[in-house]
Amino acid sequence: MTRARNQLIDLTATSYYHVINRCVRRSFLCGDDPYSHKNYDHRREWLVSRVKFLSSVFSINIGAYAIMSNHYHMLLQVDKITADLWSMDEVIDRWYQLFNGHVLVDRYLAGEDMSPAHLAKVEELAQCWRERLYDISWLMKCLNEHISRQANKEDECTGKFWEGRFKSQALLDETALLSCMAYVDLNPIRAGIASNLEESDFTSIKERLKQFKSYKRQNNKPNADCTTQAQPRSLLPFAATQHTSSQNISTLPFSYTDYFELLDWSGRHIDPEKCGYMQSDEPKILGILGIESDDWLVTIKEFRRQYGNFAGAESQLRDYAHRHGRSWCKGVCL
Repeated sequence: MTRARNQLIDLTATSYYHVINRCVRRSFLCGDDPYSHKNYDHRREWLVSRVKFLSSVFSINIGAYAIMSNHYHMLLQVDKITADLWSMDEVIDRWYQLFNGHVLVDRYLAGEDMSPAHLAKVEELAQCWRERLYDISWLMKCLNEHISRQANKEDECTGKFWEGRFKSQALLDETALLSCMAYVDLNPIRAGIASNLEESDFTSIKERLKQFKSYKRQNNKPNADCTTQAQPRSLLPFAATQHTSSQNISTLPFSYTDYFELLDWSGRHIDPEKCGYMQSDEPKILGILGIESDDWLVTIKEFRRQYGNFAGAESQLRDYAHRHGRSWCKGVCL
């Protein structure tokens, strides 16, 4: 049975969510469509550009993304704390970048004299918009509607472009977060359309690598650590130097070098027969988090099958199910 979105997204439990959406009618986001014999690579740029714009308007950060031929994956982090600090005028300015707004708000912006009741209504509207600007459902609505209109216009047709409402997974602990990020970034390698991370077009890891290498060249620092300047501004940054359990939600709780080492090692182990495979020591971040390498490799291949709407350790899944009055989550029961 389909669950209501407010039962799937609980910001008191986690701010990190994995979202997926797929096309219908054999529609293609990108690549060569064998049925229409058209190339749709340009649509991937549509989606990447749009979601980055929306992230700059919403208080929702992009942790990872992968745009595949007929579906996409994103890892999102909801920053409710920052949204709550916005002034009413900033909320209105952000909302007006996407929507027409309201006649009373137009009068407020024009500096007209307004009664206390009208001002109270403006504040009420702004609070409603504030809550929507850190709501994943609203971000996905603004993303998917925009892309479907563009695609339908290009295809000269009407009707659904997306399979249905987007799927989401709540990432309840650091292991689930790390596993999901790797699962997303390794999508092209796992699908056999890229042989290494640098060839994984339209993924967050390729964007991160490109920015990091550019920073090192420009600053002549061959051993530069991953400072904020060395990371893409449009993506949620990693912690600067090492793994941290800090509650600072403005960064991912891993170092870039640890993550890249883990991703490179994992990519080589997805297909041991391919060129470039080599036995090497396990990445140290697996030891820090207490993850067995065999379990890790299974998880990054089968992440969507291992977990349902919630991903995490058994204790985390049990706690989440209990707090929401459920008798089970996929993988555990009470």
